[in-house]
Amino acid sequence: MTRTKLLRTLLVGVVAGAAGTTAVAVPLVASAASTRYEAESARLSQATVATNHPGFTGTGFVDYTNVAGGFVEFSVSAAQAGTATLSFRFANGSTAARPAEVSVNGATVRSVPFASTGSWSTWATVDVGATLVAGTNTVRATATGAAGGPNLDSLTVTDGGTTPPPGGTDWSIAMARTVMDSRSPGDLSWSYPNGLYLYGQYLLFQRTKDPKYLTYMRQWADRFVDSSGHISNSFNSLDSMQPGVVYLALFEATGQTKYKNAAIQIERRMEHSNYPRTNDNGLWHATSRQHQLWADGVFMSLPFLARFENQIGDNGIARKDAINNLIVYASHLQRPEGILWHAYDESGTQSWVVPGTKHAPESWCRAIGWFSMASVMVLDVTPANTPGRDTVLANWRKLAAGIRNFQDPRTGRWFQVVDKGSRSDNWTETSCSSMFTYAISRSIEQGYVDPSYNSVAANGYRGVLAKISLDGANHVRLTDICIGTNVGNYAFYIARPRATNDFHGLGAFMIMNEQLRRTP
Repeated sequence: MTRTKLLRTLLVGVVAGAAGTTAVAVPLVASAASTRYEAESARLSQATVATNHPGFTGTGFVDYTNVAGGFVEFSVSAAQAGTATLSFRFANGSTAARPAEVSVNGATVRSVPFASTGSWSTWATVDVGATLVAGTNTVRATATGAAGGPNLDSLTVTDGGTTPPPGGTDWSIAMARTVMDSRSPGDLSWSYPNGLYLYGQYLLFQRTKDPKYLTYMRQWADRFVDSSGHISNSFNSLDSMQPGVVYLALFEATGQTKYKNAAIQIERRMEHSNYPRTNDNGLWHATSRQHQLWADGVFMSLPFLARFENQIGDNGIARKDAINNLIVYASHLQRPEGILWHAYDESGTQSWVVPGTKHAPESWCRAIGWFSMASVMVLDVTPANTPGRDTVLANWRKLAAGIRNFQDPRTGRWFQVVDKGSRSDNWTETSCSSMFTYAISRSIEQGYVDPSYNSVAANGYRGVLAKISLDGANHVRLTDICIGTNVGNYAFYIARPRATNDFHGLGAFMIMNEQLRRTP
């Protein structure tokens, strides 16, 4: 059986006809383990291997014959007894459910409906709780309806696991302590990575109510405004707008007019001063990036606009622009697989444009992470009856499905170039993995995606936690963070330096950690 192995020791094997079982040991690490089994390598009865619908993992999927009684049977040898989650990845393009009985070691666990997914190329996951014995376990999905079962792509088995070490560490507090011990507010420039981090620290302040976190933010923010709240900045890029969310947060926390006025200045630059746009009204990434839309830019501008409308207001203009820009950007950047190209050039003249198109050649992970967080944050503060919100939600669900499909099953993280994880020089990147984990977890909580995504968020969180540690001074070390990045080709992204404690990663981690602490 084809299998992808993660983390904790499992002995895994296959049953294929009369063939014997082959066991493989995977090194022990203190966290839950997931092992994916490809259905096309399992034991089949009244079912065949097929490849005629896209989106499957491995080399194919199993197509049940249209009769009751067909089954797909997996064999797993667990090193110890315990509970496990069985996650079946499937597609059902019919309009009716295709139920199957799931059994473990011959005992029925429950009947799973395998509801319609809308098309045969739209894949979903359903989780079934079960108990495994130490040794060999047979997991079987048997079709119970006359139409047979769904198309079955894989089974992922996740054991109960243990708490990631060190136990009891509040990583958000540890991270804030690290930053505040090593850098005064005066050391932090006006920049989007710093604004990202400070917004994460505001979430920590909201949880702990510890005034030192807010004081640090105010000392940073007050450096850039005069007594009336004016900021000496031309705001000629979306990147330069991002710290506006810090001023909205400070206005929320303190009620001080100078923070409100600072936010108004930034909103007016985007909405009332002819900031340059594409012909379909997409905000340029910068005045120096003529005609260009970068997926990064939506996070730098749109959560600010959506929150501004709620906190201060501009007759609906800011909210409408946030929704419309998410739609415009997606129309140019979203791929059929759900994930995004890094950038788009309306003029088609940039050297990075793929010939015959107007988009960049690769899907860079953090660009997609920015877009993911922006989508969720805008949805969170936008009334359900707002025109265009349903389109933003549909686009996000399509992106979320792509994120799930490209998650690295071995580490739980995501690759620097998202869809090319099979290349030996590709590497998993920490900031985007934090962003994806946050966006998926928040979406489950808000009902934007269904609970089958729980394993994506859980594995992502464990994967990111594997990249954080404490040094001898009890300070955080967060590794494998890509530094700031332009648009380029595959070799360019792969060669980007990997930093420790870069603020792109610290901020993304803080936002993720505050979400996952609440919703494990």
